[in-house]
Amino acid sequence: MKPAPIPKHDTSPQSSYFQIRAAQLPPALREYGAPPTKPGVRGYPGVDDAQLLLFQTMLKRKVRGPVLDLSAMGGLLASLPGVELRPVEGAAAALTALRADGLEPVVAAPGDDLQAHFPEPARTVACVLAGDRGTAYAQAQVSWAHAHTPPGGKLYLAGDKAKGFDRYVRAASRAFGTGETIARDGGMRVAVLTRRPGPTPELPAAESYEDHGVKVAGLPGVFSAARADKATGILLDTLSALPGLDLSGQAVLDLGCGTGLIGAWAAQRGAAVTLADGDLQSVRSARLTLEANGLAGEAVHSDVDSELGERRFDLILTNPPFHVGRGVVLDVAREFIAAARRRLNPGGRLILVANDFLPYEAELAALGPAEVLTHERGFKVLSACKRA
Repeated sequence: MKPAPIPKHDTSPQSSYFQIRAAQLPPALREYGAPPTKPGVRGYPGVDDAQLLLFQTMLKRKVRGPVLDLSAMGGLLASLPGVELRPVEGAAAALTALRADGLEPVVAAPGDDLQAHFPEPARTVACVLAGDRGTAYAQAQVSWAHAHTPPGGKLYLAGDKAKGFDRYVRAASRAFGTGETIARDGGMRVAVLTRRPGPTPELPAAESYEDHGVKVAGLPGVFSAARADKATGILLDTLSALPGLDLSGQAVLDLGCGTGLIGAWAAQRGAAVTLADGDLQSVRSARLTLEANGLAGEAVHSDVDSELGERRFDLILTNPPFHVGRGVVLDVAREFIAAARRRLNPGGRLILVANDFLPYEAELAALGPAEVLTHERGFKVLSACKRA
């Protein structure tokens, strides 16, 4: 019997993950129009706090003309009067939102050369530092911004003081030649830097380590780029101890793959693996990890399962994210479970690891009877088989 087509998304009331909405903005800014957003976009259901201050600062300074936005998110800066936005994004959820607004974002990550997309450089560049993704990623963002700001051009840099913004501005000022913080709102900051001629700082190198017999390649900003996180280790230990687990010839999805450690571990045991992540940098890391181990597999840049076509799986393994930017957001993880309902073959199995306090059991029960496989060190490994 031929399996039913995979629906584009779950249309049940509790799963509206793929719906585009208008971002919530402060009343004073609503006249400029609300950018689109959706779960998975930084700042959802509003906009990122640092990007909001960046918008207000550029509005006050009457920035006009082409603006290269290296962290476009939902495209808020497109609402600036007189601005021609050149949006760049590496997050699949944000790319969906940008395209819904008629924008044509460039899909890229720090270090990519954008000259082929924008032969004439913009005199104004904007970037929100994702300090929550670590020092190496913020340094990569600064280097990337420097490479695409022409001499005499200005970089508007925004970020969170608590996530190292002042330190990054000092480093950026040394590269640019001048810079100062010009706006503050709570912990958020905006600095403006004018580039003088000089060399662009080198990009931070990828990390490499070995864990559970897998050689891992971690690009800056990727979750667990420098070492495996505790939850992933517990998941792999649990899988290794499961009686009768035979992955040979099984179709396995590593959903939210990050560096690709879980998917590569499954591939070493004979699985036909697909690795998927909404972050472009993570997808590239996963490919490097597969290559480093001489393993076959496909790494797909996808907002949850939106780019997986008609693929179905016997087993889905995941350490789902519960942070998008600075806050705890469970929309993405819950959609991972909904995706398992869509993607698993009858009798197929979802195994996930999560912090003790995260309430995934109810969603898992909708897939099939939920089972706790491991409960240790503040984490739990949960399993559910799809009803036949």
